[in-house]
Amino acid sequence: MLIDFFYTLRAAKLPVSVKEYLTLLEALQAGVVGPKSVDGWSLDDFYHLGRTVLVKDEKHYDKFDRAFAAYFKGVEMVADFTKEIPADWLRKILENELTPEQKAAIEKMGWDELMETLKKRLEEQKERHEGGSKWIGTGGTSPFGHGGYNPQGIRIGGAGKNKSAVKVWEQRAYKDYDDQQELGTRNIKVALRRLRKFAREGHELELDLPDTIRSTAANAGFLDIKMVPERHNNVKVLLLMDVGGTMDEHIQRVEELFSAVKTEFKHLEFYYFHNCVYDFMWKNNRRRFAEKFPTWDIIRKYNKDYKLIFVGDATMSPYEILQPGGSVEYNNEEPGAEWIQRLTHAFPKFAWINPEPQGVWQYRQSISIIQQLIGNRMYPLSLKGLEETMRLLSK
Repeated sequence: MLIDFFYTLRAAKLPVSVKEYLTLLEALQAGVVGPKSVDGWSLDDFYHLGRTVLVKDEKHYDKFDRAFAAYFKGVEMVADFTKEIPADWLRKILENELTPEQKAAIEKMGWDELMETLKKRLEEQKERHEGGSKWIGTGGTSPFGHGGYNPQGIRIGGAGKNKSAVKVWEQRAYKDYDDQQELGTRNIKVALRRLRKFAREGHELELDLPDTIRSTAANAGFLDIKMVPERHNNVKVLLLMDVGGTMDEHIQRVEELFSAVKTEFKHLEFYYFHNCVYDFMWKNNRRRFAEKFPTWDIIRKYNKDYKLIFVGDATMSPYEILQPGGSVEYNNEEPGAEWIQRLTHAFPKFAWINPEPQGVWQYRQSISIIQQLIGNRMYPLSLKGLEETMRLLSK
């Protein structure tokens, strides 16, 4: 069966070699994927394994997806699902307990009403609640708690599911991005090199061969070695990175980008923010409340020749961008939109790199707002997107 699959990939113009095909077989024999369902493997697990082993460049992912779907069309129909219902089916059943009409009937509270109502609930509630529409609890349609559905509420405990919370009750600990992460950064480095402006700086550490030859010839053949400072990329970059929350889904790719940026740009300054930029940022996530860097100080510290790059999924409640006090973590005096405009005004060469798949951007209201604020200078975290970003910043 897999020999035909291999030829299907080759027919789709994918650069798949026999060696990679044999590696896939070895992985299957070693039991890398499971549990068994379709012809011995879980189709989802086999898809991810096959893509990892057979596709070496993400630009071929779309070709692989189409070839995979064409070859395995109908395969899922022969699976015996009478033995066990997959966990994700149960998850979807729970999510579908509310019809679209029922969801639409749940009214959104305004910002002031939401905060005032939470204050009353904290004063009145005496016990645990589940599945209701009023009290702080789990499940149900209450705007306070987690695990249920509400078009906009305050998440208290638990993980986010619908990405619609306008506030998060608990303080969370975030982890710094690892700038030593090298896996998969080679192609990113190549894309970043489009943004280059070389200059010779520092001590004379590099042999200047043409000048050495000229000087030696002029010196009657006696060797006269000439040295010059090394050439470095003189471009200055100010990197602002979103961390925590929905960005946890993109940690590996952002770490790869961060590692490549630190390698390629000698003049690099970086700071972290969460969801949207406000009046302060930080460099160490473990000490982000103790070691704050006021955004005004950052704007004043760096010259406008710095290239400003935001990295974030721009996925949040619109309140976090447009509303004073909209931050999920504290009561910011000014909306995030004001700070974004100040930053982009201070650093005219700017762009936003978004790790979210570009196909979902149109469904995120917050992404549309950010795009408007930055003049549509948003690009996906892909090789093509990075090349377009570097081309824009190099103008």
